[in-house]
Amino acid sequence: MTFKFINPETLGAPRGYSNGVLTDAVGRLLFVAGQIGWDKEQTIVSEDFVAQFDRALANVIAVVTEAGGKPDQIARLLIYVTDKREYKLHLKEIGETYRARIGKHFPAMALIEVKGLLEEKAKVEIEAVAVLNP
Repeated sequence: MTFKFINPETLGAPRGYSNGVLTDAVGRLLFVAGQIGWDKEQTIVSEDFVAQFDRALANVIAVVTEAGGKPDQIARLLIYVTDKREYKLHLKEIGETYRARIGKHFPAMALIEVKGLLEEKAKVEIEAVAVLNP
């Protein structure tokens, strides 16, 4: 399976995401529910934004792996944050954390600031769509 990353010049060069992801592969779609930065006891791992982002992303990858996939099969990420200024403040560390887990695979992404998340102490929630081999 291959992805073709679609980034029209008219939109400028994206940094850390792709504007579109095209695949002609016949595969299985995996929809990953929103994952937050908690451990298997469902305890938030830290109040630190970057630590929560890292754990939420690790939890997404755990679901993809459990389904038989790999991180580079993620086609779309939706990232919900309670404070976009905090996200921007830690953008460098978030990028380092992302690349440590997924490398330079940049699916289609959206970042959405929300008033709050269901889990009181959560600052980040990430959901995904992956295309897995048949």
